[in-house]
Amino acid sequence: MSSILPTFSPGAWLTPAVDWLNVHWHPLFAFISDVIQLVLNGLTALLMILPPWALILVSTALVLKLLGLRPAVITALTQGFCWGVGLWPEAIQTITLVTVAVVLSVAIAFPLGVLAARRPVLEAMLRPILDIMQTVPPWVYLIPAVILFSLGSVPAIIATIVYGIPPMLRLTTLAFKQIPHDLQELGQALGAPPRTVLLKIEIPAAMPTLLVGLNQCILLSLAMVVLAGLVGSGGLGAEVTRGLTRMEMGLGLRAGLAIVAVALLLDRLSKAALGGKEKARP
Repeated sequence: MSSILPTFSPGAWLTPAVDWLNVHWHPLFAFISDVIQLVLNGLTALLMILPPWALILVSTALVLKLLGLRPAVITALTQGFCWGVGLWPEAIQTITLVTVAVVLSVAIAFPLGVLAARRPVLEAMLRPILDIMQTVPPWVYLIPAVILFSLGSVPAIIATIVYGIPPMLRLTTLAFKQIPHDLQELGQALGAPPRTVLLKIEIPAAMPTLLVGLNQCILLSLAMVVLAGLVGSGGLGAEVTRGLTRMEMGLGLRAGLAIVAVALLLDRLSKAALGGKEKARP
């Protein structure tokens, strides 16, 4: 017995649109894919020039000089763990993919968040879109990404960028809305241009909340990288997928702990670099 209620299938509307884009805009998507793949391959090759022990020593020394002792110890321990469990190339691929995805997510979300904090109409328009983006299961983003960009690292990074934008955008908006008006009025009273007020007053005042948004963006990007192993992204996500499909508990556990190590590394380094040495301490 057929239902008397009308049915609605979003796929019936979205699939023709995606197919049309894939047919008519294929050169653009191919260009984007080539650029992203070139950046990923270049960064990965750069990090793989040195042997693992040398890269660990160099990176630890740089972090010690620039950020302090605590971040340097975490850098040495997390990288040493990835090397010790035999997943060094996969960890480098994951670090590269997550770093590029987070940088692009922040580059998109931060200016939109600043504009949304200053324009309530834009914030009201973005709110339902962000609600949908955070409600949709993350692996759903992989479907159109694979259709448009084929299999590999490129659809993984595109889906990761889309998944990482909402928390950074929301918390950027919240951070700038919480800035005391006295600080903004002080900058204006001193005759500072808007750019100086933004860089010297507003961003430092909003930094604690911005760091929370960056932390959420990194963690969600890492979670997406694991799912992206299903579409051939490589890295630690592929090892987790391989451990699951082959029922190899040891491989899955090692890859999972390596992902935790990468998350800890990126989180502590980002906090130390943006929030100062004291804020990076637990």
